[in-house]
Amino acid sequence: MYPTGNNQTIKSWADDDRPREKLLSKGKSALSDAELLAILIGSGTRSKTAVELAQEILEAFENSLYEFSKANFASLCKFHGIGEAKAITILAALELGRRRKESDSIKRVKITTSRSIYDYLKPIFEDLDYEEFHIIILNNAHEILKTVKISQGGIAGTFVDGKLVFRTALENNARSIVLCHNHPSGQERPSANDLKLTQNLSIFGKMIDLKVLDHLKYTDNSYFSFSDSGLLQ
Repeated sequence: MYPTGNNQTIKSWADDDRPREKLLSKGKSALSDAELLAILIGSGTRSKTAVELAQEILEAFENSLYEFSKANFASLCKFHGIGEAKAITILAALELGRRRKESDSIKRVKITTSRSIYDYLKPIFEDLDYEEFHIIILNNAHEILKTVKISQGGIAGTFVDGKLVFRTALENNARSIVLCHNHPSGQERPSANDLKLTQNLSIFGKMIDLKVLDHLKYTDNSYFSFSDSGLLQ
């Protein structure tokens, strides 16, 4: 039960009763819907704390987040204490939630063979007249989370920084990665530099439990898979 009364602000509450402090100390799942909304609102009115204002708003939407997700600018601004800036903040949060739900429903591409990697890379590398080096970031099920370009070079090659490869992978919560680069000349056989880079990255990946599943060298008409050729350490 939250402290009430016109003379008590959220700042005067115990830390465990203050939404922001509670989130930091106990985690976001410990907060009620009203407390989470109160963080977005930021401040209440002279007669209501932000939590009490949030409770009032949610009650108007039958305490249903589904109904609340239909709120618009005008309906939010009807509440005393909700001005343009606060209404926009709430609507932005609701839109992020909607987009997250939409993105979750998109079927992710799953890597099963080197050919499936090649087919996935076609729209990225096809017809490029310069080299690019990318990493494909995968989850535990070998589904593609995203693809990130690490470097771009010229016709003859591109420099790849191994530290950047793994920093990018870790920042994106990768469980494994696929290395890939194109070769505009059409030469699919790997160079000595390709081999050395792949082996070094594979060895380091094992050390930090982030496996390099393959390195695909792409040309418009064919490809070379280090994994299929037994060249991964």
